[in-house]
Order: sequence, then structure tokens, then C-alpha cells
Amino acid sequence: MSKTGTVKKAVLAYSGGLDTSVIVPWLKNNYGCEVVCFCANLGQDDELPGLEEKAIASGASKCYVEDLRSEFLTDFVFPTMQAGALYERDYLLGTSFARPLIAKRLVEVAEMEGADAIAHGATGKGNDQVRFELTVMALNPKLKIIAPWREWDIRGRKDALDYAAEWNVPVKATMERIYSQDRNLWHLSNEGGPLEDPWNEPPKDMFEWTTDPTDAPDKPEYVEIYFRQGVPERVNGVAKGPVGLVQELNALGVKHAIGRVDIVENRLVGMKSRGVYETPGGTLLYKAHAALEQLCLDKDTLHYKQQVGLRYAELVYNGQWFTPLRKALDAFVQTTEQNITGTVRLKLYKGNVILAGRKSPHSLYREDYVTFDEDDVYNQADAEGFIKLFGLPLKVEAMLRMEGPGASDYDTTDYTEFKRD
Repeated sequence: MSKTGTVKKAVLAYSGGLDTSVIVPWLKNNYGCEVVCFCANLGQDDELPGLEEKAIASGASKCYVEDLRSEFLTDFVFPTMQAGALYERDYLLGTSFARPLIAKRLVEVAEMEGADAIAHGATGKGNDQVRFELTVMALNPKLKIIAPWREWDIRGRKDALDYAAEWNVPVKATMERIYSQDRNLWHLSNEGGPLEDPWNEPPKDMFEWTTDPTDAPDKPEYVEIYFRQGVPERVNGVAKGPVGLVQELNALGVKHAIGRVDIVENRLVGMKSRGVYETPGGTLLYKAHAALEQLCLDKDTLHYKQQVGLRYAELVYNGQWFTPLRKALDAFVQTTEQNITGTVRLKLYKGNVILAGRKSPHSLYREDYVTFDEDDVYNQADAEGFIKLFGLPLKVEAMLRMEGPGASDYDTTDYTEFKRD
């Protein structure tokens, strides 16, 4: 059904993959609108060359390719890491926090181009549609949102491949290699194909980034990461900007098979899905940052922050980046980071990240307090009174069980004297 006239110009979140490649001619054919493509360089590397030419050859009037890697790490990745946010114990949110940044820039390009619509290639079954659209709603709700997967007759990757062939759109995907992938500086994700059966082990050739653990070096390697107020700044003593730092940690993680995760996760839309993720450098940063917090945060703050991390991860996963709650949690997190300065040493070996040492000028660890040798700062006899008070509720409950309920004689009133003759 033609939708001519309803949209004049649409800005499409464009990756050059199968879905967004066929969306360009589909938008022109069904909406009769001008299509401007936008691709954020978040570290896709070999996916970027020739992207502009491909978009224009597919029918787009223009294609923006912008390097947002530094903003991605500084404003989205590092704050999430500082919050200790992990989705369902394992997922380091590599796709999740990329989407609000892309959508934010889509809105800005749309306003610059005078466009009246935003389009994306997220399916109606996934999380990305929510992440894109919540961001647009938060930043410019006047823009129309077009989600072709919720409108067109294409029902699967075979249909999409046929459509691409019909309109002479070159694509990487084939029926033999049918994974849905997302890559950026932080991670590489894989879904679909044989992964749709949770019993299937991921094929070895699916992993395009990290070394297989069986092929990793037989000799362990050490790396030291320095943080200043929770922000990673140096690797092995050498200062680096955010992009260079993550690239170096990625190279180390890739070499030693670090960061592979196989998870069956709960999507926001209500179904479970299986994802296999590779996050080499990110895994090292999360491990190191957590170790430094253990050293420098007091007990109550550390424990409460674990709760904040769970909620923060949900907000990021659910596409609720531009919300008052996320901003408020960020304020708390940034307060906790003021003393997170120091160095962490990690040992990398065949897929394992082993904590080998940590130090900080703000360390709350006192060797003279915890030593088993004689000391002058802790009187062990003081522990007796503390234990008695700490265990008092347990003692009272146990005494009641052993000696009876201890009910008062007045708990049950005798009303016989009030009876009339």
C-alpha cells in the first residue's frame, strides 16, 4: 500500500547490513520520500569503507558517516561501567547504550536536514525498536517514526535477501551465514541461525573477533590499568585517550580469548532470546573497576551501589537512557567515583581474567587493622559485646521457642462475671 505524501524526507539509521540496505528502496517505493542515511562510526572498522557510496547507489540522496567513538565511550560506556551495570549477570550492554547515541544524532541530523521522519531497521520482536523510539520521543516527539519491520510484507531474512536481489542492493548476509550481528568498539554480538536452539554450541567460525581459548597463548600476560576518579586513563603506565585505551585493551582481550558470553536473556518485549557476545576490553575494564571499588568504597555505599547497578542496567537495556531516573542515578554514581583512583593489575590466561593486585591512595584497607599479629588498634575483647547485641534478636526468638510463648494472663479476658442472671 502506497503511503505517498505522508512523509517528505526521512533520516534512516543506516548500517549497510541486510535490513537497512533494503529499507532505502522500500522507503522510496512505499512513502515516495527522500531518504537521507546516517551511520555512526562506533568502531565497526571494516564495515564502514564504501558505505556512503553503497547508500547512494541504493537510492539515498545523502549519507552521513560520523565518528562518534569518543562520545560513545565517554558519555555512555564509561558511566555505565562506573555504575557496575550488568544485565542479567553477564551482558555488558554493548548494543543497548549504542542505540540512544545513534538515535540522538538521528534527531540532530533530521533537524539539520529539515526532515519530518526517522526510520530504523529494528524488528518488531526486539529491543532496539524501543531504544531508538524512546530516544526520539524524549528529544523530538514531533518527528514521525517509521519502522518497516512492523509494516512491510518481508517476514524473514530470506524475503529480505530476495528484496535486495530485486533492487540490486549488495549485502553481506547469505542463507549459509545468517547471523544477525552488531559490532562497535565495545563488543560484537551474534544472534539467529544455529544460536536459536540453546542446546547448540556456538560454531567456532561464528566468533569473528576473539581467539578461541584453545588457541590462546600458553603463557599468561599481565596488564595494569590506571583509573582517575573512575575513568580509565592509562594502560601499563602509558596515558591514552578513551578510544586508544579501549583499542589496546581489546587487542589484549582478543589475544587471550577474553570476554565471550553466551546468554539467554529476557527481552523487554516479553520473550527470551539467545545472544553470544564478545566484549574483550570491556571485560577487563569492568573487572578492574570493580576491584578498585572494593578497595576504596565503604561497606554501605558499595552494597547500595550493587542495587543501583541492577536498576541502571535495566534502564540502559530498556532504552530509557534519556530519563530523569537515569540522570539521577548518574549523579549518585559520580559521587561514588570521587575516590576511585588507583591501579589494578590483571593476569590474562586462556579466557580467564585473574585479579593480581590493586592499589590506591584512597584505599580503605588497613593492614594494621586486619593483621593476625599483635596490634594496638583493635581490642579483640570488644567483639564480645558487639556479638551479644548483634545476635540479640536471634537469642530472644530462640528463648521463646524453648520456654513457650510467654503470653500474659491478661491476653484472654474472662467474661463470665459479666453474664446476667
